[in-house]
Amino acid sequence: MEQDNTYIRFDWAIKHMLRDKANFGILEGLITVLLGEEVKIVELLESESNQDSDTDKFNRVDIKAKNSKGHLIIVEVQLTRQLYYLQRILYGTCKAITEHINIGEKYDQVKKVYSISILYCDFGKGDDYVYHGETRFKGIHTGNDLLVNTKEEGVIVQHLPKEVFPEYYLVRVNVYDKLPESPLDEWMTYLKTGKVKEDTRTPGLQEVKKKLQYLSMSPKEKRAYDAHLDTIMVQNDVLDTAREEGLDEGRKMGLKIGLEQGLEQGLEQGLEQGRAEGRAEGRAEGMAEGVKSVAMKLISIGMDDGMIKEATGLSDNEISELRK
Repeated sequence: MEQDNTYIRFDWAIKHMLRDKANFGILEGLITVLLGEEVKIVELLESESNQDSDTDKFNRVDIKAKNSKGHLIIVEVQLTRQLYYLQRILYGTCKAITEHINIGEKYDQVKKVYSISILYCDFGKGDDYVYHGETRFKGIHTGNDLLVNTKEEGVIVQHLPKEVFPEYYLVRVNVYDKLPESPLDEWMTYLKTGKVKEDTRTPGLQEVKKKLQYLSMSPKEKRAYDAHLDTIMVQNDVLDTAREEGLDEGRKMGLKIGLEQGLEQGLEQGLEQGRAEGRAEGRAEGMAEGVKSVAMKLISIGMDDGMIKEATGLSDNEISELRK
């Protein structure tokens, strides 16, 4: 491990270190860069428990915070692929909203929620490493955004729906593959490699350099952290092996099914072709017999061979055979 410029992985930090108020600056920096506006975390809220043992290696880790505007921010790290991930983060935002409004309160107490997912796993297809989703109401004819009237402090003001509905950020760490050119790129580099530029001025990463140095960990912390990295490597190897075995079994099954279907289709096609050829041969034989029958009648009435040949198309030899 390069210890001179290597910092603790974010998934470990969010689970063990970023819940300390003294380290809020790191989270604030990440959220500020993503949202494009300065964010200050006021407090961490009760979130789903995260076990500390390696048996939870397939689980996600998360933090739920409130910023100075009263908005809720969910930051979570997902290490393994989940089939219904979109449904789960939707459920998570809805749950956060309902947990922070009491029965009987007016709807103006509904909190705006930001959901930030840092994904260390394959998640669909796309040519970008960060995706942003929000709710907008657009006119189907004009394309204009709808402004909704809301009463605030006795005054009617207008808001865009996206100012109320949850917003989602999907940060695809594994697909990032470029040299950092922006604060967001610097964060992506840290999330993927654990490296931070020496002269960085990016919000949050200066705090990373001060507080998340590998060398500053105690021997016990280092052992636990190194075991975490080993667990991730084993987990990824197991998943890759399972994926390859699944693909191999799929190819074998596909080949078997293909052969069976090919045989079945070949048999059906052969039978159909045979029936078609039989019908064609039957028609040809029937026509030949009919021509011979006509020729026999012409012979019986005394017509000469030349006229029979012209009428039926039979050869001289065929007519001679009929006269025998």
